[in-house]
Amino acid sequence: MSVTKHAFIQMLSLLAVLCSGCDPTYLFHAAAGQFRLLNDSIPIQKALDDQSLPPDEQERLRLVARIKAFGEKELGLRETDNYETVYLSSSQRPVYTVSASPRDRLCQKTWWFPFIGNIPYLGFFDLEKAKAEGEQLTSRHLDVFIGVADAYSTLGWFQDPVTLNLIRGSTPDLAEILLHEMTHTTLYLKGQSAFNEGLAVLVGKVGAFLFFDHAFGPLHPFTRKAKASIDDERLFSRFLDALMDELEGLYESPLSYGEKLTQREVIFTRSLKSFRSLSTVFKTDRFARFDQRPLNNASILALGLYHRHFDLFEAVLKAKGGSIREMLSFFKGLSKESDDLLKDTAVWLQNCSTPHT
Repeated sequence: MSVTKHAFIQMLSLLAVLCSGCDPTYLFHAAAGQFRLLNDSIPIQKALDDQSLPPDEQERLRLVARIKAFGEKELGLRETDNYETVYLSSSQRPVYTVSASPRDRLCQKTWWFPFIGNIPYLGFFDLEKAKAEGEQLTSRHLDVFIGVADAYSTLGWFQDPVTLNLIRGSTPDLAEILLHEMTHTTLYLKGQSAFNEGLAVLVGKVGAFLFFDHAFGPLHPFTRKAKASIDDERLFSRFLDALMDELEGLYESPLSYGEKLTQREVIFTRSLKSFRSLSTVFKTDRFARFDQRPLNNASILALGLYHRHFDLFEAVLKAKGGSIREMLSFFKGLSKESDDLLKDTAVWLQNCSTPHT
């Protein structure tokens, strides 16, 4: 696939609108990175015909169309032209995300963009640029976290390709990530990042399990690993929710700023000890690095964005008979009358469980 100069100008114009109020250097950095992905991507069938990939990567690339079709036809995800091309550049760089938070509150700094509202991170195709942004935020006495995104969605603005890191990873991860990103294209609520990411985590994990169960059967190693990923998600989500509840209690207390910073370190140390006990129960290595990085509010909030509300989404899925299609339809309906879908979903679940006389 080739992106013409006119298309590139259109992309810059769109990003200029999306990023109005942003540093122009960030705008052109994002545009250049997206242009590289689009311009250098090729149809998946062409990549397979070339036979330049190792057999295991070819097999994963062949599976992409099946995963996509399953998501669209069986799970009710939106049909798009995404993931019909692949970006195979050996110089591919990951997308780095930069997030920040005050040191005495669990409150994410956000950046506002037209059409998509407030988002709690900035994305960079260059690590040094991400570090520079992080240093600037740190100088403002904020906690900062720099993460790496396995994939991302342009929410239907552009034709998202499969990237090399996805087909070099595990097959269960490939299915989970593709279905996660397809969820964003299906339902994405302006300014409600925790809802958007929490829903995508649920659909990605449960959808991957359903796909492998359907395609390979319940005893296949891929199916078992997908099921183990769901089990680990439940454990980690509950651990993280308890940690965040404890921190919120501290930050809402009348202690001074300095006392809160001292006490939060006590909580961080205790939570790492609890996590190391919990880690012996995990069936996968998905959360193995949690205790290998310094904890701060920004890193905890970045994880909470994805993992804190898994129980809530799973409860809705159960209430909808285990049907992802029905769950998505429910959320689309509720979103028309809700400005805070996480809160209103919790109220709906509470009403469902309350006996009526």
